[in-house]
Amino acid sequence: MKPSLQVRLSQHLALTPQLQQSIRLLQLSTLELHQEVEQMLEQNPFLDVEEESASPFETPLDRTLKDDRASERKEVAADNDDAGSGDGESIAEVSGQEFGTTERDDWENGTERDDFDGIRETPSAAGASANGEDDEGGEAQDRRAAGASLQDHLRTQIAGMRLRAEDLAALNVLIESLNEDGYLADPLAEIVERLAAMLGIAVGSEAHDELIDSLQMALRLLQSLEPTGVGARDLPECLLLQLRLTPACRERRLAMTICEKYLELLARRDMRRLTALTGGSEDQIRAAQALIVQCEPKPGRPFAEAESNIIVPDIIVQRSGRGLRVMLNPDVMPKLRINDLYAQAMRGQRNGGGGMSARLQEARWFMKNIQQRFDTILRVSKAIVERQKSFFTHGAIAMKPLVLREIADELGLHESTISRVTTAKYMTTPYGTYELKYFFGSSLNTDAGGNASSTAVRALIQQLVAAENVAKPLSDSQIAQMLEEQGIQVARRTVAKYREALKIAPASLRKTI
Repeated sequence: MKPSLQVRLSQHLALTPQLQQSIRLLQLSTLELHQEVEQMLEQNPFLDVEEESASPFETPLDRTLKDDRASERKEVAADNDDAGSGDGESIAEVSGQEFGTTERDDWENGTERDDFDGIRETPSAAGASANGEDDEGGEAQDRRAAGASLQDHLRTQIAGMRLRAEDLAALNVLIESLNEDGYLADPLAEIVERLAAMLGIAVGSEAHDELIDSLQMALRLLQSLEPTGVGARDLPECLLLQLRLTPACRERRLAMTICEKYLELLARRDMRRLTALTGGSEDQIRAAQALIVQCEPKPGRPFAEAESNIIVPDIIVQRSGRGLRVMLNPDVMPKLRINDLYAQAMRGQRNGGGGMSARLQEARWFMKNIQQRFDTILRVSKAIVERQKSFFTHGAIAMKPLVLREIADELGLHESTISRVTTAKYMTTPYGTYELKYFFGSSLNTDAGGNASSTAVRALIQQLVAAENVAKPLSDSQIAQMLEEQGIQVARRTVAKYREALKIAPASLRKTI
């Protein structure tokens, strides 16, 4: 094959590393950003944290590492005192300063801009409420750091018991077999078979029978520990373990009978069959139901990991006079700056340090990109609040239809940028804390020719269900008809979809016996 030269014209989009980093930082959640900052602090010696400002995510280990790092930098600075005394203007003074004072660029997350009107506000009263939430989060973090799991809680209780080594081993096997709800994850027979295979015990032998007896005794001991109901194999057994500790009465016996045999009928609110099968009156069955409702169906719930449920808001919205004040949460903003000692030492190296110069530039770009991230979040949040003013006056029922493209066109950004900003970013409002995506919703037609937000329709469905007669709950068809009477055209299947999204049970399960 004869080689030849060809000229080909092509066009492609190239993103600089700085722009790629800006886009990536924008889509990170607050916790992910914290991890990114910690990683960058470990990798880049020119990046530092303001010593006088502690991060809300800072742990004792973080503080120890930061102290060690500061000591190391002081030692390096002591060797470079002469090199750092130049003409008086350090790189930190030119580019670093405190985070929040760096100069903004004329581009924003891939979208060119002629101006950049992000305004940073310094909240005052907002800090108190934000700090309060962080205190609660800190306590939860301390509990998790202490290892307060369900298994640890149970082992603490059996630590003072005088048990044989075999019985203690069997009890530990069952504790390890618990799931996060406090139930045995596997049937007892499977646990016996698995242990017998591991120990080389033949099925039907005397050692096998002893293993079964040991595990059964360990199960009884496990079910006597706190929290009550732990070690149950199913929901009825869990409820029975808790009901046995309540004072003896007719209602308790009736409740235990229902849990043993007729729990499904109770879930279906079938009063007629319950009275016929149990022989109790309607009032007695209602009293028995009250006892059952007081039980905890998931004994391990208080010990379950709740880290994924901790929400740190990025934006705080407060009423200010007759208007609204939108500000960044100061506790989620890392206080970064260029390290003066390293920058001065770098300035003294006139004829070298090319690699260190790149690290210094990397630190400056990282700070600018974080600045850019928070400014973009603030601008988008202000635009959302401006569009949804009625929400802050009348609640979710007054939410207006809003799509990402409307905010993108208003701010001159790309729709994908708005999507990144509103994902995993949260706003604290007088009505609660919501993800920014919550304020966006499709439109539904109305008889008046206007549009209603799907978010407002869901809030209206929630209000209708909350005000319904518990003896005769509203069906999806009835809710759709009531919405139509108010001028909102919603199909029954749409009502069912919204109801499931709100985690509202069907009418048959909402009925109170």
